[in-house]
Amino acid sequence: MNNAAENTAASMSVARTPSTTTERERPRLGLLRATFGIIAKDFLLEWRGRARINATIFFAVLTLLLFSFAVGPHHAILEQNAPGYLWLAIMLASVMSLGESQRVEAENAALEGLRLLALDPRAIYLGKSIVNMLFLMALALVLVPVSIALYGTTIRAGMGPLFSPLLLGTAAISAPGTLYAAIAVQARARDVLLPLLLFPILIPGLLAAVKATSLVLTGDPMGELVSWTMLLGAFNVVYWILCGLLFGRVIEE
Repeated sequence: MNNAAENTAASMSVARTPSTTTERERPRLGLLRATFGIIAKDFLLEWRGRARINATIFFAVLTLLLFSFAVGPHHAILEQNAPGYLWLAIMLASVMSLGESQRVEAENAALEGLRLLALDPRAIYLGKSIVNMLFLMALALVLVPVSIALYGTTIRAGMGPLFSPLLLGTAAISAPGTLYAAIAVQARARDVLLPLLLFPILIPGLLAAVKATSLVLTGDPMGELVSWTMLLGAFNVVYWILCGLLFGRVIEE
């Protein structure tokens, strides 16, 4: 009788071991699957509508044109300030893109539906931030040849070194932009509130992105590109960690 009870207890303890391991692994797998699900959903919505893509690209190209008209035929000034004009166009266009991404979620209580699915808020944040980052990166790749044609710039270091500042810079915009767009979409004056919240916090990352892009375009005789790229990467680490932790509190309000 005692031996049977001991064998039963031992078998139950052995059976609990894999289930406990599985339960420990579930949150990680759930986070990854939910993140990829959000990414797939947003890409599908963009592919079906494509309104945000067309409007954002048109607005960014028009911004670059306005900069060239404002400066006039001073080619030296245009070429020198081309990195700043490029990132200003990306930043201004990002306001439209980020606001539209959250507006889609606010319509028909789509965000509430995601919360009812018991998804981890970090998965929602990561999915939407990654989609916004990839969208802004694609926009940057479109604007680079436009800037070259308008301002007469040359990429002296090549496209390879230019990829890192563009990727890290767009990531630095999308990380806090996704958080602040979720805050602004709940307000009536969301079109005004989003840039007021977003632009001040973007200044350090934007300055590092402009400097790194300028070094790629105009040359890097002092070897400063690595330092500015690492600084931009440090800003991204801070942005993504803090905004990911705060996003859950934002969507619960």
